[in-house]
This record gives sequence, structure tokens and C-alpha cells, in this order.
Amino acid sequence: MKLQKLWSLKRWAHIFRRLPRLITSSQIPLFEKLMFLVPAGLYWVLPDVMPFIPLDDIAVSMLLMNWFVTRAERKYPLL
Repeated sequence: MKLQKLWSLKRWAHIFRRLPRLITSSQIPLFEKLMFLVPAGLYWVLPDVMPFIPLDDIAVSMLLMNWFVTRAERKYPLL
């Protein structure tokens, strides 16, 4: 993905709109959902590189959200 597209507010609005729908969809297998939820959850729970500053947690979660939405939309285009 191009860096310019990654900084686009339109792209992030799309991701925030689609993520809840994709996570709750019964057409996406549980394994696919866990590929997003487990790393994101572990990153929030495990000790941080920068404790008490959640900026890195938010950034990693947003990158994982971008990856999950892009992957799910490519694999399951009819959702």
C-alpha cells in the first residue's frame, strides 16, 4: 500500500466503518478474525516499549486494522 494512501483520512474513515461489520460477519471464518484480534489484544496487554504512553499501542492497532480490512475485503468481496 502506498504511504500516501495510508495517511488518507478517507481511507481511515472507510476502515473504521468496515471493521465492526467485518468482525461481526458470520461469513468470515473465526480464524481470520482471530488473526486480527489476538495480535492486537496481546500488544495492548503485554509490557510496552513506552509504558504509560498508549501512542504506540494505537498506531499498531490501526496498522492491524488496516491490514485486516484490506485482507478481508480482498478475500470476501461480497460483504
